[in-house]
Amino acid sequence: MPQPEIGDTAPDFTLPGVVVDGQDALPRHFSLREQRGAPLVLAFYPADASPGCTAQLCNYQSELAGFEALGATVWAISRQSTESHESFARKQGLAFPLLADERGDVVDAYGVGMFGVGVRRSIFIIDADGVVRWKHVALLGVTYQSASVIRAELERITGPGADGAARSSAAS
Repeated sequence: MPQPEIGDTAPDFTLPGVVVDGQDALPRHFSLREQRGAPLVLAFYPADASPGCTAQLCNYQSELAGFEALGATVWAISRQSTESHESFARKQGLAFPLLADERGDVVDAYGVGMFGVGVRRSIFIIDADGVVRWKHVALLGVTYQSASVIRAELERITGPGADGAARSSAAS
């Protein structure tokens, strides 16, 4: 499937996921439709506990308070199970939801599949109305957009005097 373009309504989905809060793991279903009203940083990543994904998601965790200060939520999606996500989140101290797309339906809807089984490292910033405002989809490799780049885009989109303009970063 093709990727949603900047300015398109983001494909809706509901997926099982988990949030680790201290000692508690809070499994539930996460629906994009129910997230409307606040911006969302939607991060697709290849695999729990891989070196690149660990670095990426820990980088986003380090800026989580900054994202939240802008009213944004972070969700991360891979094809592993919620059990795998819980273990990974506990080990790395991740406090944002990790969603399980085991069949790859959401990966396909966002056009970020790789070779039919993998996931291309990708970020979509979806605004409060459910519209894609910024995206970065890596072609291959372990490169990812840093939390500081994502925060700057969130500030541009949501901050005082925000231009609301949508754009895409160059894929790498």
